[in-house]
Amino acid sequence: MSNRIERLTILGGGSAGWITAMLLDTSLNSRRDGPPVEITLIESPKLGTIGVGEATVASMARMMAQCGIDEAEFFRRCNASFKMSVRFGNWSQDSNGQPIEFYHPFNTPPYLAGMLPAYHYHRYGPHQGCSDFADSMVVNTALVRARKGPRAIGGKNYESSIGYAYHVDAGLYGNFLRDIVTKRGVRHILDEVTEVRTDERGHISELQLAEGGTHAVEFIVDCSGFRSRVLQQALGEPFDSFSDNLLCDRAIPVQLPHRDVTKIAPCTQSTALGAGWVWRVPLYSRVGTGYVYSSAFRSEDEAAAEFFQHLRAVGDLPADAPDPDVRVIPMKIGRTRRAWVKNCVAIGLSGGFIEPLESTAIFIIEIAARNLVALFPDKGVSPAVAAHYNKIMARLSDEVRDFIVSHYLTSNRPEPFWRAARSDVVVPDSLQARMELWRHVLPDIGSTMPHTLFNYWNYLYTLWPKGYFDSESFPLEGSISRQAWDRFGAELAAQKQQLLSSLPDHYELVTSIRGDAPQAFRASPEPAPSDLPETLRRRLGAQATVPMRFS
Repeated sequence: MSNRIERLTILGGGSAGWITAMLLDTSLNSRRDGPPVEITLIESPKLGTIGVGEATVASMARMMAQCGIDEAEFFRRCNASFKMSVRFGNWSQDSNGQPIEFYHPFNTPPYLAGMLPAYHYHRYGPHQGCSDFADSMVVNTALVRARKGPRAIGGKNYESSIGYAYHVDAGLYGNFLRDIVTKRGVRHILDEVTEVRTDERGHISELQLAEGGTHAVEFIVDCSGFRSRVLQQALGEPFDSFSDNLLCDRAIPVQLPHRDVTKIAPCTQSTALGAGWVWRVPLYSRVGTGYVYSSAFRSEDEAAAEFFQHLRAVGDLPADAPDPDVRVIPMKIGRTRRAWVKNCVAIGLSGGFIEPLESTAIFIIEIAARNLVALFPDKGVSPAVAAHYNKIMARLSDEVRDFIVSHYLTSNRPEPFWRAARSDVVVPDSLQARMELWRHVLPDIGSTMPHTLFNYWNYLYTLWPKGYFDSESFPLEGSISRQAWDRFGAELAAQKQQLLSSLPDHYELVTSIRGDAPQAFRASPEPAPSDLPETLRRRLGAQATVPMRFS
């Protein structure tokens, strides 16, 4: 008799549930030698979501290619656009009190004569015609400012000249994956879970469904969102808050129509305000935006007023337009002490959440699912396997937390919130040690290992524009030459010129990939249940705009 897990249950849909289902089915079943692992996803037909846009990181393209997802169909179904960088606005101010703008791109430069070119920049300054650190290192800034796409029109799926990620309607993305993986054999149940039962070992044994009766559980993945219906509620796993490290605990999401649909920026924007920051995710069909802020420094009304004033100032909300209807969403920042307990693994919000400043939500889901595949258990569910998984996921969560904390820690904005974000928070020891080290040497591979997502270039891109290294002197600068730096700059300039002249406009590229014009903006309807007639479901699914899932 086989000792492997034969039946796997996923509780909850959305991005977390359907990405997990896709990765598990692809990895466990697509090249199998024997019977498949039976995967069942159960989600409530009643739970709605809020329509925002979600930004991603560069690993998402690789994940979808590995899972056999048609990228063009993804663009059509999910109102996606390309993302080649994050643009930060007003996170710090110059000596005259003027806001600083900088970019955090995906691409990284090669070493220069065996040294980080960052040392050359520190000694010799930007190349002629370059505006800042990132612009002196890679082509992304120039391409984003020119609103270029990352590949030629007519290029193949996942082909590109530079690294890219996506902006995506997360609700539509969940529906898109649902349609794909259910055709591949994943079972989908729309039903309410009324009770979670455990056996004598404390393992999850059954789910009681409102309509479907008893559902036996062999192994379960909890993707039930902030409710954490299985891991936290049924198994009682403690939640460790990051509120001592990160102060923002509320979000106000809003959907807006494009003011000019032809000018879709190929980057996510993060603009700092008085008590937090505003995200701007330009989907193909609309703009997803929202204010992430601290309730200790703004009431709901104050935050909404500040947010709307910003939207009008940047032109996303016409001056004479009424204030949008909004819902303020509490954010539970932190993670469960363990993500894997007995025969349950929590993936997505059920296992934790860190504010979306660097677009890490989908990436963390992906890594969680990949590690579940790599450590897929037998029926005994070894505690050693679970402990190793928990170590990996805790380390990733702490890595993301540290990088987000560094953004606040190095801002010089004067408002009370920003002073508190520098002075009144607990700086994790892991970050504090690095920040002290980087007063003497620049971030390098040795000081950011181990890492899963954020390495030394991520820190260089985000610390440099805020002046963190300005007053430092680095001994290695005596071992570099101006000639090498000038040659590097000339090669970079030639690469920029070639790509600027050959790559298409971002809007034109996405329109070409889709093969049609953008759909008109619509406020979020309820997601289309999968048991609707196929033609109606297809029509609704193409127009639904659902969100970044905070709950």
